[in-house]
Amino acid sequence: MRFYFLLLLIFPVLMATGQRSEPGLNNIQITWQLITNFYVDTVNTDALAREAIESMLKKLDPHSVFIPSEDVKAMNEPLDGNFEGVGIEFVIYEDTLTVISTILGGPSEKVGIRGGDRIVEIDGENVAAVGLKNSDVFSLLRGKKGTDVRITVYRKGMRAELDFKVTRDKIPIYSLEAAYMATPETGYVKISRFAATTHKEFTSAMEKLKDQGMKNLVLDLRGNGGGYLKAALDIADEFLGGDKLMLYTEGKSVSRRDHHSGRNGMWQKGDLLVLLDEGSASASEIVAGAIQDWDRGVIMGRRSFGKGLVQRPFSLPDGSEIRLTIANYYTPSGRSIQKPYKEKADEYRSEVSLRMRNGELTTRDSIHVEDATYYETLVSKRPVYGGGGIIPDVFVPIDTSFYTPYYRDLIASGVVNRTVVKYLDNNRETLQKDYSDFQTFNAQFSVDEELLQMLIKEGENSGVDYNEDEMSVSADMAEIQLKALIAKDLWSGSEYYEVINPMLSVYKRAIELIEKRDLFTEILN
Repeated sequence: MRFYFLLLLIFPVLMATGQRSEPGLNNIQITWQLITNFYVDTVNTDALAREAIESMLKKLDPHSVFIPSEDVKAMNEPLDGNFEGVGIEFVIYEDTLTVISTILGGPSEKVGIRGGDRIVEIDGENVAAVGLKNSDVFSLLRGKKGTDVRITVYRKGMRAELDFKVTRDKIPIYSLEAAYMATPETGYVKISRFAATTHKEFTSAMEKLKDQGMKNLVLDLRGNGGGYLKAALDIADEFLGGDKLMLYTEGKSVSRRDHHSGRNGMWQKGDLLVLLDEGSASASEIVAGAIQDWDRGVIMGRRSFGKGLVQRPFSLPDGSEIRLTIANYYTPSGRSIQKPYKEKADEYRSEVSLRMRNGELTTRDSIHVEDATYYETLVSKRPVYGGGGIIPDVFVPIDTSFYTPYYRDLIASGVVNRTVVKYLDNNRETLQKDYSDFQTFNAQFSVDEELLQMLIKEGENSGVDYNEDEMSVSADMAEIQLKALIAKDLWSGSEYYEVINPMLSVYKRAIELIEKRDLFTEILN
């Protein structure tokens, strides 16, 4: 009797709210009431609701997701461009929290903490040799701007431990990882994500490169998984200028919206080459698609990921968030570059691995886009295709010539990074004395046999057995990687790329092509 009485209570409510025409929703609400009123055991309703929401979203597309309240802030930080904390880069090495470097102008740098310091206590709590995890460090050191944290460090060469009081502040997260002159005429800029601060970072870097005589620009979007739509459009606008369609979006419940260029762009005329690969997605593809469709520059590398869907965040009452796909986006020529997503979400994301097995990452002729639709660029009427990412104008295969299983295991186990931490711990002061600037370091420093043996020994200590034959194949790359990581620690990420890029075939090809202006023009025409 109670069951029928409950149904009599529920149905009038549904009818009163106008939901009688939604039988699926009615069934969900009735099921919820039945579980909470009649199920034999106590139910965690929060967990049940979360699982129900996640299951519904999985039936839609791979990019509509539920984000728990405890994860919302952390997921937004890289795109917002900052977080609040003490401003250090760190690694947990031999169960010790070790400072790799301090953020320039950040709270830790201001009080005198420096790279190589071992943090042994935080607010009086011992953190050395206690099995500390990265998540523990974040919870201990991050906090609201203006709050204090006391940090005790051991510094090599000092007789006593050093105590610092650090006042937390906003710490910038940079989305532009590198900007430098690759040659006297060609500038190089790498953007890792499209965040709230990306456009400001980009224009600042471009001004400096132009002052150094830049005539050509290589824009590296390899591995850039996307970010804010506005940031991508702001960057594209700097290349197009005038009043050109950069993108339009449209969905079932969202009317078409056109996005046009409108500013006096910083780089409307200089030669432009954009690097893409299978890790370039979403906002990266928006920028590359606009440049390709308007014949503004050459796209080089490998076919991009293929994400042409727009998500909008919707906040739920408990602080959690649903990022729901609300529209498709289309390049200026009308292309949707979204790849099919009928398969399961894990298969959709692992499609990039399928490209390797099919030979696409090594041979241009192996590129096969399902449902590829023919379009033409808007100026020279070159053929371009939709339905599965941006296909580059110039294909450059993945370079595996230095990559052996032995070197792969060294990288995957973190041995290379740990070797650099140990090396700098012993040699930081000597390096800083011998190399007062990066140019001197880059020209004169080379990895010696002692450092290579340190790498091999660290590998063996971590269970990576030494393979002499494979090391001989990977030695050049290992040496450059070690040198680049040392440069990153002593200076910044930009110097890391300045060291390692000349080893990469796609980078060398890009510089070669963009400085052969006749060939560059021929590709676009």
